[in-house]
Amino acid sequence: MKAFVTGVGGQLGHDVMDELAKRGYEAIGSDVIASADSKYPYIQLDITDSNSVEKVISKAASDVVIHCAAWTAVDAAEDEENIPKVRAINVDGTQNIANVCKKLDCKMIYISTDYVFNGKGVEPWKPDCKDYAPLCVYGQTKLDGELAVANTLDKYFIVRIAWVFGLNGKNFVKTMLNVGKTHDKVRVVSDQIGTPTYTFDLAKLLVDMAESEKYGYYHATNEGGYISWYDFTCEIYKQAELSTKVIPVTTAEYGLSKAARPFNSRLDKSKLAENGFKPLPTWQDALSRYLKEIQQWDK
Repeated sequence: MKAFVTGVGGQLGHDVMDELAKRGYEAIGSDVIASADSKYPYIQLDITDSNSVEKVISKAASDVVIHCAAWTAVDAAEDEENIPKVRAINVDGTQNIANVCKKLDCKMIYISTDYVFNGKGVEPWKPDCKDYAPLCVYGQTKLDGELAVANTLDKYFIVRIAWVFGLNGKNFVKTMLNVGKTHDKVRVVSDQIGTPTYTFDLAKLLVDMAESEKYGYYHATNEGGYISWYDFTCEIYKQAELSTKVIPVTTAEYGLSKAARPFNSRLDKSKLAENGFKPLPTWQDALSRYLKEIQQWDK
């Protein structure tokens, strides 16, 4: 199997390339920057340039495109001057890739988000639920990206994830560790509920999917139950042996962000096992492994 991976400068794309290499697959990574400190074949690609997308991906002649590239700065996406850029990347860029995949008759894996839903209620969202109502620009553009894929291709996987953390980039865990080392206490939101996703574990699942033909919509976060950001922070400090006091606050008490966040990010992942995919390990176990990895990474 030959794979083409977008967004390898980010947390997930980085780990997907590692997983493909572990399994002996030929893979080309891409990102918008001119060069990357990569041990794998790499090519610069602006996914908003349809001609470049067609030329580069067609030349790669891959069996699957794993599309990890996206605008993920949720609050910055709300700025009026950024909205055209966000749409160009998350919607038009995704459409460009889907068009080439259709032409080549290759598989496409699109990474989406819990933000496509309105975040209301307490019931976990099912992957085939069409009750969309994004609360912010980021969520709307990711939903439009989903629709671009689903309306163009038959051989696709749309995988929604949430609360992502990995080695290669910024994330909530790293932020909380830095805060914990410099503050005696920290206020963390306790009324937004979901489950973290470790990119190392997710990358394995995505390659499992690429090896299959079990197409469709999926939800993929780590197992271990639904928690709040407050709960997550408490466990981070517990495992990292930091004594920082964590104070639970509501979203309203914390202060409004530019972009509205979903309160209910519970994702139903039962479809994974139903279709023969191995669920991800618990988030507690993932966090433990991750903390050990970043200690090694920083040495």
